[in-house]
Amino acid sequence: MARRPTATPPEASTAEPVKAPRRSGRPTSAKPPRPRAAKAAPPPPEAAPQPEPQPTPPPEPAAAAAPFGAEQREMLETLSLNLAKAAMTAQTAIAEAALSQADRPAALSPDPFNVGPAMNSVMTSLASRPDKLFAAQADLFNRYMDLWATTTRRAAGEEAAPPSKDKRFKDPAWSENPMFDVMRQSYLVTADWMNGLVSSVEDVDPRTKRRAEFFTKLLTDAFSPSNFLASNPAALKALAETNGESLVRGMQNFAADMERGQGKLKISQADYGRFEVGVNVATAPGQVVWRDDLFELLQYDPATPTQHEIPLLIFPPWINKFYVLDLQPENSMIRWLSAQGFTVFVCSWVNPDRDKAGYGFDDYLEKGIYRAVEKVLEQSGSKHVNTVGYCIGGTLMGAALAHMAAHKDDRVSATTFFAAQHDFAEAGDLLLFTDDHWLNEIEQQMDAAGGVLPGAAMAETFNALRANDLIWSFFVSNYLMGKAPPAFDLLFWNADQTRMPKALHMSYLRSMYGQNALTSGDFEIGGLNIDLSKVTIPLYFQASREDHIAPMNSVYRSARAFTNADVTLTLAGSGHIAGVVNPPSANKYQHWTNPALPATLGEWQAAAEEHPGSWWNHWAGWLHERSGAQVPARDPKAGPLPPLEPAPGSYVKVKS
Repeated sequence: MARRPTATPPEASTAEPVKAPRRSGRPTSAKPPRPRAAKAAPPPPEAAPQPEPQPTPPPEPAAAAAPFGAEQREMLETLSLNLAKAAMTAQTAIAEAALSQADRPAALSPDPFNVGPAMNSVMTSLASRPDKLFAAQADLFNRYMDLWATTTRRAAGEEAAPPSKDKRFKDPAWSENPMFDVMRQSYLVTADWMNGLVSSVEDVDPRTKRRAEFFTKLLTDAFSPSNFLASNPAALKALAETNGESLVRGMQNFAADMERGQGKLKISQADYGRFEVGVNVATAPGQVVWRDDLFELLQYDPATPTQHEIPLLIFPPWINKFYVLDLQPENSMIRWLSAQGFTVFVCSWVNPDRDKAGYGFDDYLEKGIYRAVEKVLEQSGSKHVNTVGYCIGGTLMGAALAHMAAHKDDRVSATTFFAAQHDFAEAGDLLLFTDDHWLNEIEQQMDAAGGVLPGAAMAETFNALRANDLIWSFFVSNYLMGKAPPAFDLLFWNADQTRMPKALHMSYLRSMYGQNALTSGDFEIGGLNIDLSKVTIPLYFQASREDHIAPMNSVYRSARAFTNADVTLTLAGSGHIAGVVNPPSANKYQHWTNPALPATLGEWQAAAEEHPGSWWNHWAGWLHERSGAQVPARDPKAGPLPPLEPAPGSYVKVKS
């Protein structure tokens, strides 16, 4: 039982009952008024006791005034105080947020994602087809009739349906309690009907329709009964079991997130205080062997007495920090690669500020890719290097390979792409954020920030792509349940966002997502229009089946865009991060291989072979064959480039 607060209202049992004011006029009942115990006089001692006319004596007034014992009263008082405290905490946080936002400029647009015109097009199309609307309404009615029939049978004793596979409704009470079961099923029926109705529109531009579908899904997800205290049985149970303390903690979490977001709600996804870069994440031993204004070059300590002659240079995305490949020792790809006998280098991009606002693709090619390759060869003494490009780092690396091929530059022997796109024709829901309206909005946002995109802006976009997993699950857990965010290294990294230079980011969005210029031959970098068909070196593509940022079909199209290269493709289980960072020791997920590269991903999958666990060993086998002979292990401290400081360096520690 929760301890009783020190400041409590007076005991209800010590106060006199409040008398209701007497109404004027004659009584409407012929019954005589009940005697009032406080004024009843005792019978004279000489009078004989009279038998009670009623077989059961009426309850004493005192019992009616205090139906609960002291323990129950204390629990109710504690609950009442906690509810008041939770309400005050939330109100204070909202008031402080309003004050902090009062002197800031208003939002650039009330509809930054241009949803209004998309929904108007869809509704206009539906209105022009009354037969479709009538059919849809009849379908909804039939669904509810089925639900009512199921509910009736349930009330008559039929067993409850098995628990839902939907993670929002995994608590048994959603199925076992008839009221919550009806609430859940009614929501699912309505949400599915709404989303299906929008998807059924046929005479609307496909991208406009997809925007309407996407935001209808966001809307229906937001209105799930699991997101509200009064309709979430798990949250109500926690509220009752803790006498309201769970809600107090939840509102304290809410207030802390409002403060962290400086007046905007910035939902915590992890216990950020449990991790520190270079202390308990990003701890693989190594040295910074080169630093300029764009990147630090990290070389990692060898883990074997000999290493392959050709070193491995990793280019991570500049949207995120590199240490997703070096979270904990047990899931560190960098440590694992070192243990396989590779000399591992990583390009740790600077977290750009206003002074880099004008940096574009040419800068990241010449001052990034080319300079890093040059310094790795100088440090290792090798004539060739193998490279890895992850996500947008892979997009840049693909363009660089075509640029190098046009100049007969053969310093890169083989390249691996993790979740990287070059053909953006089917780049998924991120295409919804790249129409002219949204690009103008984001450009104005970057101008207001001094020429860089704040890290939080990209985080919000990525979170919206998986709202139930990355927004509402934490909303429920942190605020309704009052739980502390988990100590999860991957989510800590996910929140450690970077800024992006305006010139580079706008070029990326307009050229790649807007025009698909890299595969059409219209993308210019380093003074050349890029032709991916000129690349002839071996390439290894990794895609993930559930990737929402670089969808597997988009990666597959990208692999086929290198028409004259020797391409190997592997499909991994899970998503954009967990699909990549999946060490063999974890024994998680699965992967598929197929040496052919037919016209479509569907054909590839139909003939692919499934393997349990991580794809890393398959990739390592491919890489071993293309990394040359064994040479004595290279010590980062003993190379031509003097060590500047231990890994992970300084750039990765800069916060946005």
